[in-house]
Amino acid sequence: MSIKTATLNGVATIEIARPEKKNAITVDMYAAMSQALQAAQADAAVRAVLITGQPGIFSSGNDLEDFMQRPKQGMDSPVFQFMKALVSCEKPVVAAVTGAAIGIGTTMLLHCDLVYVSDEARLAMPFTSLGLVPEFASSLIFPQLAGHVKAAEKLLLGDPFTGQDAVDIGVANAVLPAGEVVNHARRMAERFNSLPPGAVRDSKKLMRRASVEKVLETIAVEGGIFSERLTSPEAREAFSAFFQKRKPDFSQFS
Repeated sequence: MSIKTATLNGVATIEIARPEKKNAITVDMYAAMSQALQAAQADAAVRAVLITGQPGIFSSGNDLEDFMQRPKQGMDSPVFQFMKALVSCEKPVVAAVTGAAIGIGTTMLLHCDLVYVSDEARLAMPFTSLGLVPEFASSLIFPQLAGHVKAAEKLLLGDPFTGQDAVDIGVANAVLPAGEVVNHARRMAERFNSLPPGAVRDSKKLMRRASVEKVLETIAVEGGIFSERLTSPEAREAFSAFFQKRKPDFSQFS
């Protein structure tokens, strides 16, 4: 399994551990992360969740080969179960972004409570270049954080951005040296051990009360369009080009 889990000192860690594939996430990995979030939610000893990756790589997003062989089918698919588990997690979720974060590697950060990024991190949401659309409510949340014109650079053009950009936009709390980001994120997660857990949960619920239904609705709408676009001629050209290691040609489309 390429998802490692452990609970220590009140922190449930979910580690994406598939460095040989740049931490690309498969269907089985989504299922494992969903189960880990649900287990953390149910465990009274857990005060916070920490999501991290490997040195130099947080996640390169979906494993495209696995994704094409086993496309997500409806809102009960593992990827959507992971999305719902992260959105509905009542306990604080801290992310340690240890390097590149692509696609859902970036969009999942929008649903974490504290995010710390490596000074080597590069984030990107290149959905349109694959003939697809934004997911995980990024089409709703990112424009709210960054404003429309900055969001257009990231979601329409797919422009990458740095850890400092993520802090400036409001996606992350701080940029740290690569070797310090995980330990710092863990220390921040452990701070919840000294706080009353009920008050923390209720405060998080209040902070998200006005947006959670809209977020879930947007995830569903995005998911429907995303699924339709997977079989579009544009997406077929983009995926063929990716696997053939060539530049895609979209000149034939209007």
